[in-house]
Amino acid sequence: MSPAFAVLLVFAGCCSNVVFLELLVRDFPGCGNIVTFAQFAFIALEGFIFETNFGRKKPAIPIRNYVIMVTMFFTVSVINNYALNFNIAMPLHMIFRSGSLIANMILGIIILKKRYTLSKYISIVLVSVGIFICTIMSAKQVNVEKGATEDESMYAFMRWLLGIAMLTFALLMSARMGIFQETLYKQYGKHSKEALFYNHCLPLPGFLLLSTNIYNHCLLFNESARVEVPVIGHAVPVMWLYLLMNVITQYVCIRGVFILTTECASLTVTLVVTLRKFLSLIISIWYFQNPFTMWHWFGTAVVFLGTLLYTEVWTSVSAALKTEKPKKTD
Repeated sequence: MSPAFAVLLVFAGCCSNVVFLELLVRDFPGCGNIVTFAQFAFIALEGFIFETNFGRKKPAIPIRNYVIMVTMFFTVSVINNYALNFNIAMPLHMIFRSGSLIANMILGIIILKKRYTLSKYISIVLVSVGIFICTIMSAKQVNVEKGATEDESMYAFMRWLLGIAMLTFALLMSARMGIFQETLYKQYGKHSKEALFYNHCLPLPGFLLLSTNIYNHCLLFNESARVEVPVIGHAVPVMWLYLLMNVITQYVCIRGVFILTTECASLTVTLVVTLRKFLSLIISIWYFQNPFTMWHWFGTAVVFLGTLLYTEVWTSVSAALKTEKPKKTD
């Protein structure tokens, strides 16, 4: 499959997925659990049919290893989505999750005893500074928006701090999961589609712990405004339509990234995903009119500059230009 088509899937699927997620959390900030459950159920069903052939195909990696990875993946997914219920704006959510490089490097040094070049340490400092700037400016906005009384302001700020703590924990847990996944692939070989299925199928019983919250949001979704769907000719609650589109676009996004990893070098994948995150941020700010100051823009620019420096894009481009010297004519 063409790499250009994979890039198109990534940009179309991931960017539209962010739009539908924000449409959901704007009306119901606590709907993260039902969104996560719907995404897991859809991808698990698709994998059960097309990857495991209705359960007849045995996994290449032992189930016991998947149980460990799934526990981490389930925790990260639930916490990331649920953090939106704690005064975390969508732009800050996206910027904060771009700090995965920091977590990967810290755990890589501690667990894998890795050592990095000076440029990578500089890039991590840039990403950290950028996230710190955006976080501080968002903290000031929490106080301003919720500052009717001192008690309300403090309560809103404490909720926001809890949301930041949740995102930080999810960031570190995600990095730890990546290291564990890397060791599994070295031992058993890469089985990305299989891992995608088991990562979404095995955690499904865990949603029983969140069943009350999911059921309550089902009732809330049923009470949302109805819109006419031309294809079926019936009116459906708009929140269910947003949820359906969020699930579909999430699947398109994941499939696009999977195709990209098989067709392109890791550097290209990182660059495409980074540019996609930046475009999603622009859409969130422009379409939803999310508050974004010049300091936010500065912090965002520093984050993406650090990310590109980490991936050594500049070195690769300059090397490519040097190899493409003009041919001498006789």
